[in-house]
Amino acid sequence: MKIDLGHISLNVREDGNPSGQPVLFSNSLGTSLELWDKIIPRLPSNLRLIRYDMRGHGGSDVPEPPYSMGSLIRDAEMLLDHLHVRDCVFVGLSIGGMIAQGLATKRLDQIRALVLSNTAPKMGTAQLWQDRMDAIRTGGLESMADAVMERWFSRAFRATPELAEWRKMLTDTPQDGYLGACAAIAGTDFYTQTAALTLPTLVIAGSDDGASPPDLVRETHELIKGSRFELIRRAGHLPCVEQPEAFADHVSQFLSDIGHI
Repeated sequence: MKIDLGHISLNVREDGNPSGQPVLFSNSLGTSLELWDKIIPRLPSNLRLIRYDMRGHGGSDVPEPPYSMGSLIRDAEMLLDHLHVRDCVFVGLSIGGMIAQGLATKRLDQIRALVLSNTAPKMGTAQLWQDRMDAIRTGGLESMADAVMERWFSRAFRATPELAEWRKMLTDTPQDGYLGACAAIAGTDFYTQTAALTLPTLVIAGSDDGASPPDLVRETHELIKGSRFELIRRAGHLPCVEQPEAFADHVSQFLSDIGHI
């Protein structure tokens, strides 16, 4: 469903129990809320499972780029307020994990715990993102799709027919939306804010991740006092796609351990 937040309309989907404990999912650059299709059925059905397309992606509005990380955080904040959600667990992957870190710093009344997957307080350099944006403006998303697939997925997964679906999801992403999100990542450094977080946190990495290597993700875990770290083998940047059973098991165990089920 499309939810009008006043400044933007976001595509949102809810599953599970509307009265259950809330869990919010935020997807990665170049994907839609369908990123979580394999995870939702594997989580306890008594949870209120909310996922949304960030601005510029999937079925959400596509404002003119660039976007700031502050605007992406505000979108999530206003969505939770609109849905009257407090004390949710925020599951964010890649840029979704950056949004989660920022919102947890801003609104502790909304967030009681984090699952940070394949992310970091700072990802890449401003020049790296500028070069990527320049390349997209010249050749479109199609020109870089194969290289992105190599960073996203393990060699074994890239040999499966399913790869075509994810490549198409990337190239179907509105170019303005992709460019806007790239600009948001380029301008973000949350090391100080994330190091101050004390809420329960699960950090997940993929052993074959070429976009956010395991060592980078482990640094995120080491920044957050009391967090736990899980490395999912035979998975790249999207372990929820390649190893959904392992991903869902780790999330379910974490939710159980913090009393959110």
